[in-house]
Amino acid sequence: MMRMNLNPHRSWITPAVIGAFALSAATGVLMFFHLDSGLNKAAHEWLSWALLGAVGLHALLHVAPFKRHLGSAVGRGVVLGFLALLALSFVPAVGKKEHPFSGSVKALARLPLPTLAQVAGVSTDELQLRLRQQGLEVADARQSLQELVGADTRAQARVLNRLLAASR
Repeated sequence: MMRMNLNPHRSWITPAVIGAFALSAATGVLMFFHLDSGLNKAAHEWLSWALLGAVGLHALLHVAPFKRHLGSAVGRGVVLGFLALLALSFVPAVGKKEHPFSGSVKALARLPLPTLAQVAGVSTDELQLRLRQQGLEVADARQSLQELVGADTRAQARVLNRLLAASR
């Protein structure tokens, strides 16, 4: 097996971990407290890949210490604890609050397309054209957006935003 020599890259791999972690932590805290603005959320989501890459390189650079940490009961316990938390994060939230606009989105999504076209201030044909431009094929003009998109309220909201934004 051929091993990659990362030694010449030591000077930037650990600082990359530090910088990527700082970015991810700062944007994550801002999002947690709903103080994010501008591109904070996009930076958190997309630049977290830099953190993953930097940590991967850092792990390759420090294989022996990683093995040593995972060889101890404490090290394995900590890792297993975080893996358990990850598994628990997939459990549906109990009593999860809905977004304040989700009721409106759901109501609009249940309307037949001709009624939704009236709300948007366009003809049914124009509404169907806009839906096709979003990759949605209308089989019957009496369908609802919910029938076209499915029950996912976020997906319904995205389509509605595009439909209604084009009407302004």
